[in-house]
Amino acid sequence: MKLYLKNQEMENDLLYLQNIINLYFEDSFLLIGEGANELAFTISKEEAVAVTGQMTIDGETYTATAERTGHDKKTVKQAVAETLVTMLTAHTGVTQSWGTLTGIRPTKLYHRLYRQGLSHEAISDRLAKDYLISQEKLDLMKEIVHAQNEAIPDLYNLKREVSVYIGIPFCPTKCAYCTFPAYSILVHKNDVPEFLVGLLHEIAETGKWLKENGIHVTTIYFGGGTPTSITPKDLKMLLNQCYASFDMSTVREVTVEAGRPDTIDAETLKVLNDFNIDRISINPQSFTDETLKAIGRHHSVEETVDKFNLAREYHMNNINMDLIIGLPNEDRDHVAHSLAETKKLRPESLTVHTLSFKRASEMTRNKEKYPVAPRTEIMHMMDMTRQFASDEGYKPYYLYRQKNILGNLENIGYSIDQEYSLYNILIMEEVQTILGIGCGASSKFIHPETGKIENYLNPKDPKSYNKSYAHYTTEKIKKLNHIYKAED
Repeated sequence: MKLYLKNQEMENDLLYLQNIINLYFEDSFLLIGEGANELAFTISKEEAVAVTGQMTIDGETYTATAERTGHDKKTVKQAVAETLVTMLTAHTGVTQSWGTLTGIRPTKLYHRLYRQGLSHEAISDRLAKDYLISQEKLDLMKEIVHAQNEAIPDLYNLKREVSVYIGIPFCPTKCAYCTFPAYSILVHKNDVPEFLVGLLHEIAETGKWLKENGIHVTTIYFGGGTPTSITPKDLKMLLNQCYASFDMSTVREVTVEAGRPDTIDAETLKVLNDFNIDRISINPQSFTDETLKAIGRHHSVEETVDKFNLAREYHMNNINMDLIIGLPNEDRDHVAHSLAETKKLRPESLTVHTLSFKRASEMTRNKEKYPVAPRTEIMHMMDMTRQFASDEGYKPYYLYRQKNILGNLENIGYSIDQEYSLYNILIMEEVQTILGIGCGASSKFIHPETGKIENYLNPKDPKSYNKSYAHYTTEKIKKLNHIYKAED
């Protein structure tokens, strides 16, 4: 579906408007010009901002108006977005519970107002007016922000600490929905030793700088890929380097992704025991074998259960499990089955993802091979997971959204007994620098005074990383010097 914007002066806003239109239509294009389907805005900035939108689509014409106090660019965009959402809702009958929001971190908005001392009612009024967010989502945001401040009472005072993400880019296979750096360990196992040389260098040099400058590490997260794809011997060497390089006395949490059950064995779990690590992820995604085969996961449901029980035998007392809603050919019966199996295992935390068609994934490139449920069914399945969480005592403690996510919904992390993932909270709320170490790892430098954010990405493939790890380590240390030593 092509929609033509008649306002040439709004060319710089095309992407913003396109993102809103994408909430309603799967394949749409917004272009400057004239055509059968047209969109136009009349904007007045006298005493207040007043916007009138007119949209003609499929022979039907819609109009909507919105007003805002103030005259800044952000205020104008909010008013334009309100008229666009109102017209698209009238045309499609689809109500957006997240309103005009297209960003991935809605709770950041709530935190910002909460820190100003506003009540939930005042915050709700502001966000509902500015972004048209539904009361259901506003109440969810309140619950999550409360849980986050319970999990990390000094959440707003960690600006001069950092968390560390360590990326291991190897997996047994690459899942059809995945766009993370993930290279088959069977094909690339000979690349592991050289990769570890660079990774150990990054850890040693970064840890040295942090110690010398008195910057504490709050959390450490081993992700990827699947870190437990490497051998137990290599994993032990890696952990030895971490514990020698970082001041572990200040670290509140260490997590190791063991998301693929086919990478878990007794020897690997024994290594984690040796370092007193008991927080891991074991991710079924689905408890239907046919689905696992379709998305390229070479393990069975039985293996997921067996490896979960094995992990318990080795004192893994804080296990997260991921489920994905909207996987190919799954309906509410499949979700009900996955939730029933999850209930039997009762992991400490459960992360429910809504399938997102990421641009570079196999699933997006070949959508015809991966039929998914319609929007209304996806929304019902997500409601099932929310009811399950409530019934079983799981509290929501973080959420994020993605582009091209089915039903314009969200991903929610739940936990029982306050076994929250501190790292997940910290990276989502962007309250401190996250140092990305390893292949494909993204660093997010957050200035402790200004809050300015700068992203810095390591090479995604092992060969490029092996050639340039020293350069990337040096550049990251320069950035650390800039944002932390500038205050001294």
